[in-house]
Amino acid sequence: MSDTEITVVPDRQDIVLSRVFEAPRDIVFRACTDPALVPRWWGPGHYNTTVERDDVTAGGIWRYTSRDENGVEYRFHGVYHEITPPHRIVATFEFEGMPGHVSLETVTLWENGADRTRYVGTSVFQSVADRDGMVQAGMEEGAREGMTRLAEVIRVLRERSGQ
Repeated sequence: MSDTEITVVPDRQDIVLSRVFEAPRDIVFRACTDPALVPRWWGPGHYNTTVERDDVTAGGIWRYTSRDENGVEYRFHGVYHEITPPHRIVATFEFEGMPGHVSLETVTLWENGADRTRYVGTSVFQSVADRDGMVQAGMEEGAREGMTRLAEVIRVLRERSGQ
């Protein structure tokens, strides 16, 4: 599996993550959207993530809580705007600790040869300052860790499916 590429261009409002997973697109889509699988890869590995709500339909609401080793909780939520299996997910993202700073997240999954999928996630922020704040908060390290954990979930799903 490839490493996660993160693109942050100065004076733009977006961040782009991409990674190639060694699995068919339907497996990658399932790993990204199945509420039972999300806690296995979402957020830092030393946090315990709970899916409180995850209605993976257009207009559906999602809400996750991550707890650190000291029991401190971090809550996140959003609304799904588009779900097009197994190709595209569009949703808002908001950290409840900083209300009002909403980004629009688009994940597109591209077939990339036999049994390979290119994941491209684009986060568009309301301002360059919001985007820069997310980068300064260490999102790159967390995103890389999350993508590595997602790769492991995908590997297990692929083995179980025999693909």
